[in-house]
Amino acid sequence: MSEFKRIPPEQAQALREQGAVVVDIRDPQTYALNHISGSLHLDNHSISDFIRNADLDAPLVVVCYHGNSSQSAAAYLVSQGFSDVYSLDGGFELWRSTYPAETARDNAE
Repeated sequence: MSEFKRIPPEQAQALREQGAVVVDIRDPQTYALNHISGSLHLDNHSISDFIRNADLDAPLVVVCYHGNSSQSAAAYLVSQGFSDVYSLDGGFELWRSTYPAETARDNAE
């Protein structure tokens, strides 16, 4: 079985530009306030549908707050059959300071 890989924001950005799927596992309110542009929000309610409909061979970058929870989620996704999984080191906080123009917010105001 393959393992997930921990990557810095620069490598995640390169993967994103090549079409990798970015999934954010932070809580819904925090995700709505600010997230990586084009990322999908995953939680316990949406993950089974995501797994069922996903391309298991497509690159997948998992994002959390600081890069800790994303490692557990990445390991879980590998166990579910995903073959090319990455955990973003430093999480969204490091991403936001590295690529501030590559973030978005939901229009929930």
